[in-house]
Amino acid sequence: MIFRQLFDAESFTYTYLIGDEQTGQAALIDPVIGKTNEYLVLLEQLRLTLMVVMDTHTHADHITALGALRDKTGCKTMLGQQAVATCVTDNFSAGDRILIGDLRLEVLYTPGHTNDSYSFYLLAGDQPMLFSGDTLLIRGTGRTDFQNGDARQQYHSLFNVLLKFPDRTLVYPGHDYKGWTVSTVGEEKAHNPRLQVTDEQAYVDLMGSLHLPNPAMMDVAVPANQACGVIGD
Repeated sequence: MIFRQLFDAESFTYTYLIGDEQTGQAALIDPVIGKTNEYLVLLEQLRLTLMVVMDTHTHADHITALGALRDKTGCKTMLGQQAVATCVTDNFSAGDRILIGDLRLEVLYTPGHTNDSYSFYLLAGDQPMLFSGDTLLIRGTGRTDFQNGDARQQYHSLFNVLLKFPDRTLVYPGHDYKGWTVSTVGEEKAHNPRLQVTDEQAYVDLMGSLHLPNPAMMDVAVPANQACGVIGD
């Protein structure tokens, strides 16, 4: 497997490139439009053909490169079935499998940050990998106060879905604001302060007390991302 973790310093977004060495097929998770040319150069250097690009959810803090990469490469574009976007090639839902050559991404529905939030699980050899979007962050979790977010749903997504994977599962989040790149399920269980709650209601109360400002790009990014990265007039 070819794997790269790519970073957008403006939005603190991680984009993940997953490639199958045998077939040369590749996928990108959560691409950022300003990095489109960099992705294309890297794909060419690694001799990979981009087959599919997908977002873990409709982002509010940056503009997706789904449409730009589709136009440049002819790749398939995907979002979760709850997403408002009608511009994608296809939607995924819980239990689906996205094939990248001989690699298989398992689709997990993990709402709470938004109602269209998904995560992806990949077993690379004997190493489990979890691409958790904005649901599970390193020492944090995604906010639940806009875009049909719901703290109760997120509690379920965390404790009944993502944290059920083996402790050694690598966790690759959608963002990190401290420069941390990877964690594990076991680490987050032990050290993530938002996971040290006693029950669902305690988590709901915790998330309700945050009172965070809206992302600066929200009014532009959300409608643009519902159009696969096209900014309206």
